[in-house]
Amino acid sequence: MEIKIDCSLNHSLYRQIVEGVEHGIHEGSIPAGEQLPSMNFLASKYGISRETVKKAYGILVDKGLIAPKHGKGFYVADISKSGRPQVLVIFDKFSVYKQIIFNAFSGTLSDKAEITIVNHNQSLELLTYYLDNYLDAFDYYVVTPHFPLDKATQAGVSKQLSRIPNRKLIMLDRLQPDFPGNFGAVYQDFENDIRDGLSQGLSPTVRTRKLRVITLPSSLYGHGMHSGIKRFCQEHSIPVEFIESAPSDIHPGDTFLLLSSQLDAGLVALTRKIQESGLEIGRDVFIISYNEFDMNEIVLGGLTTVSADFHEMGRLAAQMILDRKLVKIHCPFRMMRRHTF
Repeated sequence: MEIKIDCSLNHSLYRQIVEGVEHGIHEGSIPAGEQLPSMNFLASKYGISRETVKKAYGILVDKGLIAPKHGKGFYVADISKSGRPQVLVIFDKFSVYKQIIFNAFSGTLSDKAEITIVNHNQSLELLTYYLDNYLDAFDYYVVTPHFPLDKATQAGVSKQLSRIPNRKLIMLDRLQPDFPGNFGAVYQDFENDIRDGLSQGLSPTVRTRKLRVITLPSSLYGHGMHSGIKRFCQEHSIPVEFIESAPSDIHPGDTFLLLSSQLDAGLVALTRKIQESGLEIGRDVFIISYNEFDMNEIVLGGLTTVSADFHEMGRLAAQMILDRKLVKIHCPFRMMRRHTF
């Protein structure tokens, strides 16, 4: 077996060894039972320290990819019979939607992988900390790259994600802009998805006087979603208004799109305002909420939503790991029509 190391690269030598062996094992070019070069031979060949090779081999042993044989050296393990993939999930935060994603992800993998989950809380420093400590410890890194959108932070996020080998990286829920490589992803396109979701049910023929969007200025993707909504309304000649709370003036034919709330104070306040106006939800006034989960089937007799399919998002990411084939998939996004619209 030949293990290639490029000492001119700005990439840790022990990681080059680990990644080279991993890649060969998973793609099948390094078969089970193959003997690795001795630590002394590899150190002498490339003029590196024996400790560097020892560190790399130790990591590969811990990952179950190679095994030592007393007095004989290190041999490639049969990963088809042993060693489940080690998966680190790095969510931005643990919300009801992340719970749906994770349940589908872990349920699909079942007992075929070991999963560890942490949250970066939209902090670049935390993401850096996790990669500093766990970069060589896992076979796959599933990351939701939701961070502030300023240029400096985004450049830092891309830099940190680039530390993860493409074959180990799966981006979830968002595709990091202009990020190169053959990594995996199951993502939303926030601007175009909201436009397409509304197009599935909202048009001048459904008695819409005006689309009134209740939103939060602090939303990470508010600007892009507003652009998608404006494009939709221009295409269908529907007046649109962006507001931050439930208005006092409510008229027959108003359709409210709630980007900022689900079963929280915003929805409660809007429902009360509509009731005070003497109008009926689902007949005179309509409500569409952003993002889907089970309780929407019950609230207000059935709350209409536009949403990514979070269950499918988790399932597709897990299937990539089972198939050992990383691809980029635009997550299905649809309108779920119920009583409120």
